[in-house]
Amino acid sequence: MPYYHVVFTLPASIADIAYQNKAVIYDLLFKAAAETLITIAADPKHLGARIGITAVLHTWGSALTHHPHVHMIVPGGGISLDGERWISCRPGFFLSVRVLSRLFRRLFLETLVAAHAAGRLQFLGAHASLTQHAAFTAYLAPLRKTEWVVYSKRPFGGPEQVLAYLSRYTHRVAISNSRLIGRDAETVTFKWKDYRSEGRERY
Repeated sequence: MPYYHVVFTLPASIADIAYQNKAVIYDLLFKAAAETLITIAADPKHLGARIGITAVLHTWGSALTHHPHVHMIVPGGGISLDGERWISCRPGFFLSVRVLSRLFRRLFLETLVAAHAAGRLQFLGAHASLTQHAAFTAYLAPLRKTEWVVYSKRPFGGPEQVLAYLSRYTHRVAISNSRLIGRDAETVTFKWKDYRSEGRERY
């Protein structure tokens, strides 16, 4: 069967507070992303099936900045809700990323607000004021109106390609030996890439 690569990314302002709340926010990211996929896939208007997911957390982007997102590998279909048959998705299309994005945003923000109310979040430095309910509510307000980034890539070729792809993420660090250019007593020089830039600014 084909496999799809679905990615759920946290907005930059959430990534900022994740620095001080990694365990809580990364946990919410996994749960909200998984619940989003499972819920939309189970809806008969979309797929009407129970799906399987393998997820890997990635906390940096190509430019080596803090960029928390979850990579999910999902089969192109699932078991019918009555457990009787296999239901395949449409060829080349898994689920609507717009629908996924809206539900992911709502679920994540609901659980983040609950974590704040339960005193599970801490804020230091420039974000210290976010311990106050009103300040935290105001901080989140713009996020309720923006589109959150969720995308789904074309199917992988098969199980071997899926496992090879996942293994590169589970056994990799941000600044690997291949990125190191030089060092002295005070500095380390390494290479990085910014996909958003062109020409000399790209590397």
